[in-house]
Amino acid sequence: MTEAPTTPRPTADDRPVSGFDRYFSISARGSSIGQEVRGGFATFFTMAYIVVLNPLILGSATDASGVHLAIAAIAAATALVAGVMTILMGVVARFPLALAAGLGVNAMVAYEIAPQMTWADAMGLVVIEGVLIAILVLTGLRESIFRSVPTQLKAAIGVGIGLFLTIIGLVDAGFVRRIPDAAGTTVPVGLGINGRLVTWPALIFVFALLLTIILFVRKVRGAILIGILSATVLAVIVEAIGKIGPSFVDGKPNPSGWSLNVPKLSDTIVDLPDLSLLGKFNVFHSWQTAGWLVVLMFVFTLLITDFFDTMGTMVAVGQEGGLLDENGMPPRTREILLVDSIAAAAGGAASVSSNTSYIESASGVAEGARTGVANLVTGGLFLLAMFIAPLVTVVPFEAASAALVIVGFLMMTAVRSIDWTDYEIGVPAFLTIVLMPFTYSISNGIGAGIIAYAVIKLACGKARQVHPLLYAVAALFVVYFLRGPIETLIS
Repeated sequence: MTEAPTTPRPTADDRPVSGFDRYFSISARGSSIGQEVRGGFATFFTMAYIVVLNPLILGSATDASGVHLAIAAIAAATALVAGVMTILMGVVARFPLALAAGLGVNAMVAYEIAPQMTWADAMGLVVIEGVLIAILVLTGLRESIFRSVPTQLKAAIGVGIGLFLTIIGLVDAGFVRRIPDAAGTTVPVGLGINGRLVTWPALIFVFALLLTIILFVRKVRGAILIGILSATVLAVIVEAIGKIGPSFVDGKPNPSGWSLNVPKLSDTIVDLPDLSLLGKFNVFHSWQTAGWLVVLMFVFTLLITDFFDTMGTMVAVGQEGGLLDENGMPPRTREILLVDSIAAAAGGAASVSSNTSYIESASGVAEGARTGVANLVTGGLFLLAMFIAPLVTVVPFEAASAALVIVGFLMMTAVRSIDWTDYEIGVPAFLTIVLMPFTYSISNGIGAGIIAYAVIKLACGKARQVHPLLYAVAALFVVYFLRGPIETLIS
């Protein structure tokens, strides 16, 4: 008598998963809902400052007509676009990369572009830039350029961004400060105030950093998020007792104050958002008021900055999460780049400047985020922030910045993948790494690295080892670095 066949017991890999899990590849990427939620919260808390900072930057400037943008309206629109675009990135690209108004780009819009035209005209240029980048994505050119960058140079981009994040965290927390020129020293930065940590906010940062390090080393789940929340609670207590206040009081500097957010509970927790700035942009009028050469230069600068900042950020976040393939490419690259380009145009259409991918997303990846589910959490919190902005601003920079330092360490570990004995790649990698933190710009580091790589290969008689697209990119970066003299010539 033949024995009836037995059905094999399902293994962990064979067990059925939900459609939600399959769509976002949660199990396939070794993640879980819990990890994604923690990662989403960590990303939000490390970049929620933009809801406060973007209005301060845009709201402090005037356009050619002397018009100010309403700070409350900027804050609401900033949170709205960040929330919608972050969720879109999660759903379409399924990659843990959050988006919001880009720092650096917003300052350029506020202090360089708007003074030469109206706010509507300036935001129209941002829309044009976003549409151009979207065209580059749809034609495959943006992805092709990304693939033309050598793998080791991509690793250097990730390392440089790690150092960039670290110095952002240290400066935002007041742990490292610029030494005034009047101090009679050639040292550009120093520890705290006059070389000492004498303020409560700085000590809150130290507490947050040490606590996060201890939890991280002991492999405690949610280490970064626990560190941020614990330091915030302590900061609220310190502010309630010490009445420290902000870094500026009545227009006068308060070196001992909190760098941006004062950690105290507001009497008003919920408020209706002011969305009056949505759709206030003009695409064509700036060509008449500022001249087509000036407009082209502005659009080119915006495009170069957004184009390569996103490339570096995408690599760094994917590298941190182990999500890159053998060519250093993240999954669904085209979808990531397309959503990012749409976000650039959406930021202009909402009068909050170009929205771009945020490297702070790496803090969420460090908490375990590997899929777009984390974006659903981060984006949802941004949308909630439109109504509870007073509660969001309770978290001070000093509590959140410790996460950036930890993430900087994690990203720094990729330096071991670079062959430093090969000067032809080692020197460009070095320039890429050091110029990001030292110039406070991702694009500057990428540009210097690509130019150096192309020049070195040409000088060594190995021109064919460089992809033709990379030569074109190097030439564009030469124009980017020389845009000051070019603008002078055409003005």
